[in-house]
Formats: sequence, structure tokens, C-alpha cells
Amino acid sequence: MLKNFFAFIFSAIFIFHFNASFAQDNPPPGKDYAWYWLASDNNYSKFYAPSTVIVRKQTKIGKKEVPTEIEAWTKTTYNFNGARDTIKAYGITNILPDPKILSYSLALLTINPQNRTIKYTREDFYDAYDNVIWSQNDGHSKEINSQAFDEDFFVAIVDEVFYQGEVERKNAKDRWIELWSANHTDGTMTTLTADTTTMRMKSSNLILWEWQEIKNLTGQVAEIRFMKKAINLSQGTEKIITGKIWDMNSRRWSELDDEYGGAYRMIRSNEPDYKGLVRLRAFVKGHEAWVNRYTMS
Repeated sequence: MLKNFFAFIFSAIFIFHFNASFAQDNPPPGKDYAWYWLASDNNYSKFYAPSTVIVRKQTKIGKKEVPTEIEAWTKTTYNFNGARDTIKAYGITNILPDPKILSYSLALLTINPQNRTIKYTREDFYDAYDNVIWSQNDGHSKEINSQAFDEDFFVAIVDEVFYQGEVERKNAKDRWIELWSANHTDGTMTTLTADTTTMRMKSSNLILWEWQEIKNLTGQVAEIRFMKKAINLSQGTEKIITGKIWDMNSRRWSELDDEYGGAYRMIRSNEPDYKGLVRLRAFVKGHEAWVNRYTMS
């Protein structure tokens, strides 16, 4: 028991020393930037520095260069609850046991617009006196959708390069469009909506995130499916790339088990999904510039 305890203490000291040394040897330049406010809620405020937006990589497609890697600095400020949740999420409670110490953080982000991903190249956490209290540069990556904390960062930074109205589309009243709604014989109702913000074409496939709700007889939401799909608009087929499912009994999210094992399935004309296919074809036809805003093919 004591052996495990001392090993834990040594690990905590080593991690703290390593991260502190990293911050001192590589001081973040972000403190001197002009920060532009993006969004705030009860726990966080988000900012980014427009002057730091840089295209790091681009690919030549025909006569044009398409940016494939964008870099920028962002800033997040915390109140007590936001700091507590962040420290817990990062698993550093042993390093920062008191959430009141954490005031704000700076992050150097690397963005791939084609895949809608953000990689955290570097993060520095500060106290109220601008002292670095923890740092990391593990480069973890995540995809941006409507449930991502980082969505405000992504759309603002990408807009600085592509000028296609990412911020406006994220905040638009018609961001979500209904693909179909069906009343079932057992009295339940299913509604499927599509997030137009995430839509982009890859060859013949429309990549997007969908939100499906099933309501019971009393109108309560009994099940939610949040799915990333690839829909071949010309062939009328679709597959689930990834997804999560929530139900009112467990009241928690779990991985969605796709019965087709990630394979494409035909969307038949007598299915509700066929109405969705027709709706998506119409949307793409009417918004070609949007769905092809960072196309590589």
C-alpha cells in the first residue's frame, strides 16, 4: 500500500515538474495577442487571436491552392465550475486540487478543415497572476460537431481562411433541417434532422451529422441517436461512420452499434429515409458553394 502511495506522489511531482519545465523553456507567445471574443456561458468564455491564424499546409487542386492545415491561438477563461470541470476532464486534480487557482488557458490549435478536426498542439493553464501552472503538448485531436466545446474556435478560425460564412451557418436559425418525421402504429414518433453546418462533399458522398429522436406516447424523448453519416446522393446509399445513442432508461450516452457494420445500405423508396435523401439532394443542389467550400476532389 505504502509502495503504491509513494509511487503516486513521485508520479505527480514528476508530471508537474515536467510540465512546468516545458512551459519555462518554451514560453507561450499568446499573452500579448489581441483577443477577439467568441462566446460565453455560465462556465466559460472563449476567444481567439485573428492575427495568429496561419495556413501551414495547402494542396494544389487545378489552378487553386486549398488550405489543409490551419494554425491559431485561442483563449478560454473559467469561473469556478468551469475550472473544476476542466481539471476533472483533464485528469489533473492531483496537480490542481483547487479550481480557484485556474483562471484561463491558452491553446495552439492545428485545424484540418476537410475533416473538421482540431489538434491541440499545445496548451498552457494560468493562474490569475499570469503564471503557467500546468502545460501539455500531447497533440490530442477531435472532430468538431454540434456537441463539441471547440466548435466556436473552429468556425471562427476556418472563416478567417475560407470566407464561406462558417460562423453565420453555425448560428443560423435554419442550421438544422428536418429530413423526415414519421408517426408509428405503436403511437411513437421519430424525427430525423440534419446539421447543415457539418455538411461537406467528398467525391459523391455527402458527409454530415444527423440527430434522430424517438418520442413515446406521452411525447417524452425516449431515445436519441447522434450519427455521422456518409450518404452517396447519386446511388441513394448511406452508411453510419460513427455515432452515439441515448435512452431514457439509462439516461446516458453509449456507442451506437450499427447493424450494418459500417457498410453502405440502399435507401428504398418506401422508407422514411428516402424523403430525407430527396431533401438532402435538394439542399446540396441549392447550396453547392457551401457543401464544396473546402473540397479536395
